Amino acid sequence: MTKLKPWLPVIGIALFAALLLVVAPAVLSMHWLNNLGKYCCWAIAAVGIGLAWGRGGMLVLGQGVFFGLGAYAMAMHLTLESTAPGSLPVFMILYDPLAALPPFWEPFRNEAFTLVAIVLLPVIVAGALGFALFKRRIKGAYFAILSQALAVALAVLISSTIRETGGDTGLSDFKYFFGFILNDDANKVMVFMIAASLLVLCLLAVWQLNRSRFGELLIATRDAEERVRFLGYDPANIKLVAYVVAAVMASIAGAMFVPIVGIITPAEIGASASILMLAGVALGGRASLFGPALGAMAIGWGQSSLGSTWPDGWIYILGLVFILVTLFLPMGLSSLFGKAKALLWRPRESPATPAAKAHDLEGVQK
Repeated sequence: MTKLKPWLPVIGIALFAALLLVVAPAVLSMHWLNNLGKYCCWAIAAVGIGLAWGRGGMLVLGQGVFFGLGAYAMAMHLTLESTAPGSLPVFMILYDPLAALPPFWEPFRNEAFTLVAIVLLPVIVAGALGFALFKRRIKGAYFAILSQALAVALAVLISSTIRETGGDTGLSDFKYFFGFILNDDANKVMVFMIAASLLVLCLLAVWQLNRSRFGELLIATRDAEERVRFLGYDPANIKLVAYVVAAVMASIAGAMFVPIVGIITPAEIGASASILMLAGVALGGRASLFGPALGAMAIGWGQSSLGSTWPDGWIYILGLVFILVTLFLPMGLSSLFGKAKALLWRPRESPATPAAKAHDLEGVQK
């Protein structure tokens, strides 16, 4: 059991992958498989938040920024792919038939450029922002407020640029996904498989980071930043790496969200969306490996199911759950598993040897 214990997370990831990639496509209808793909996208972003917040202690309230970068990069490519050569997207024609395609749209016709942009844009933005904040030792509530303000600013910017981004209506009506017809059920299953596979890869990446020396330094920075600095490490660089990794995961999540859901609007990347991602991580357990992903999927299911049948009451249920978890399970639902494991697998005391018994008896006599 001792030799197997370090590999238990890998076994769990393998079982989770089997459920997503084998069982789910076999038993779920296309509607629920599409919903599960959407939950996987939120789970990908949540895994990154778990690394930055649960391990690194950074309350990232603005992951909607990076989710939006990946989502709009993918949406721009899919929009151009669904538009005839030499024509403008439909929403641009509606607002200004004589306008030309904005220059920043043109590179997104290329598939390779789009894929590189989904990864590189969050690296640039998160790297610049994190470097500016962490080098100045900004943390805690100030960091959380600044990150959330960026999410609000990006949502407002997109809402105000109707001709360039579609404004509040967003981008939709995608017909193709890198040459594959999106209305085809077989292609929908393919897109789901890609999203689920990316979630599994993100879990493996975070597991590897957690067990590496970087993971140890990240926890040390969270718990005793000044001691880490005294030992010769720069906590800013350690937090910056975790923040950039979380940003890339959020961007990948946004990119896969677009072909699965079929639309992206400012409402999906603003402050409310960022808080929902954070709520899922808090519910599942921010410091665990599977907690953020499962919590985000649970919140996603609640929003899709309860939110559609009881839209006025769903937000109250979410708030109540968040309050109860914060008060009674500050480490999330995953802490229940740890407590149960501690009770079931409590090590038994080894029987004392005759020499030990004689030594204890001698101590009592003295």
